[in-house]
Amino acid sequence: MTYSELLSTEAVQLALLALAVIFALSVHRLVWRIVLRFMSGHDGLIWRTARRLQRPFRLVLVILAVGIALPLLELPGLWEQRLEHGARALLIVFVGWSALIFTDVLTGRAISRTSLKEEDYGARTTATQLNVLQKVAKIMIILLTAGVVLSTFEGVRSFGVSLFASAGAAGLVLGFAARPVLANLIAGIQIALTQPIRLNDVVIVEDEWGWIEEIRATYVVIRIWDLRRMVVPLAHFIEKPFQNWTRESSQIIGGTTWHLDYTAPVPEMRKKLREICEQSEYFDGKVCVLQVIDTSQDTIEIRALMSARNSPRAWELRCEVREKMIDWLQRAHPHALPRRRAEVTGPVETRMARPAPAANEARAKSA
Repeated sequence: MTYSELLSTEAVQLALLALAVIFALSVHRLVWRIVLRFMSGHDGLIWRTARRLQRPFRLVLVILAVGIALPLLELPGLWEQRLEHGARALLIVFVGWSALIFTDVLTGRAISRTSLKEEDYGARTTATQLNVLQKVAKIMIILLTAGVVLSTFEGVRSFGVSLFASAGAAGLVLGFAARPVLANLIAGIQIALTQPIRLNDVVIVEDEWGWIEEIRATYVVIRIWDLRRMVVPLAHFIEKPFQNWTRESSQIIGGTTWHLDYTAPVPEMRKKLREICEQSEYFDGKVCVLQVIDTSQDTIEIRALMSARNSPRAWELRCEVREKMIDWLQRAHPHALPRRRAEVTGPVETRMARPAPAANEARAKSA
């Protein structure tokens, strides 16, 4: 076998193609090492994007190596056609991948510059919109990239054409199957525009109290007060009622109640409540009232209302007021604590005073 015949064999041609790929990977490793050394100590937008483009850059170098090597090799027509098709598909993947990275970096930088404190509603609104739109944009880029890649295959393209041509039962089946995903995507866009919830909002969902921790493309993660995580579909916040304690303001009024005796000193309790609130670090100085809100056969129900800057501080204030008021009542007015009263009537006294049958018999015998 001559040298030219040896070079023309398929195995050798594929080996040369593999060498071209290995050469591209080696060049990528060398170039990237230089780039990383040059970027050390930088943290700007360009450098952050460049770090994220490491793997897409490796992919594009492999595509270039294959594209340069193919005309120089003598591969069979079928092999060459498949490799060219694969290179085109990978190039589309590279474009979509790069678009995902740019979207992620740009929106992530904008979100990182916003404040997520409960009092900063404008910043939390902006962060929520960017967060939701980022997730929706990434899904759209992925779907578009996948659709363009699949359209390069003749069989898939003809299937798509036939599917659109027969937009009947098949279209209804596909639409029904995709309904939950589409509903959550549309709900995400609605939430970004109408803002029923924002990042760090305090909500009550399914009788669970917590904070909005993450807003994804199709679901929301709620951090429960005991550090559990509750995952709720986005459509839930559009279709079902829920409580948002920080929709307009983080300020909240907390309340606590006591069931006390009718002899409880209500005016003195009002003064004590004001004293407790003014000494508390959780009180915001706005609302501090005490009222008798109900009565029963044995007790009266007294409620205290106090305001705080946010819901966690309101919870602490409620517990503090409840504990200190009970302690004060036990020490200063123990008679005000709930008691059971029993009144002994006349017939009972008569029955108790009546002599026992044995005593009556003894008295009769002695007579």
